[in-house]
Amino acid sequence: MRLIKRVLVTLLVLILVLVGVSFILPGKAEVSRSITIDAPPEVIFPYVNSMQETEKWSPWLSRDPETKLTYGGPDSGVGNVLNWSSDHRQVGTGSQEITESVENQMVRTALDFGPMGTAIAMFELQPEGSGTKVTWGFESELGMNPMSRWMGLMMDKWVGGDYQRGLDNLKTLVEGQG
Repeated sequence: MRLIKRVLVTLLVLILVLVGVSFILPGKAEVSRSITIDAPPEVIFPYVNSMQETEKWSPWLSRDPETKLTYGGPDSGVGNVLNWSSDHRQVGTGSQEITESVENQMVRTALDFGPMGTAIAMFELQPEGSGTKVTWGFESELGMNPMSRWMGLMMDKWVGGDYQRGLDNLKTLVEGQG
């Protein structure tokens, strides 16, 4: 009986410590990757300013070619919407809408992963020599949920490789058309 009581008290203390520490963890998860593409911003911009065009270089669609995609709003720019649905756990279900677009410079989107939460993604295009530095970023407010804050620590590991793969795909696509 005494052993069970010690185990329970130890578990309770451990849980309280983990919850307490979570409140000093960052309240926001941020991930970004960059690549230089040998093309001017005006050649790259259409591929990040249209959800339909992202289909050509997305790092996630190769995981589940059966992903169901639907589009709404205009074909590009603010209001262009992508809805996706997949049974693959690394693809999932959600929507993405372009909320801000500055021609040849920047695109910002709102992501909604349903019960998994929301986030903001962005693309920045900066001329660099004869090419363009493309930065793909992501940020999500984690709120006060202790589990979300612990998961936020893993976001770069979970998403960073996909962002790099997507940028590599975009580079291959754009430079292959030159």
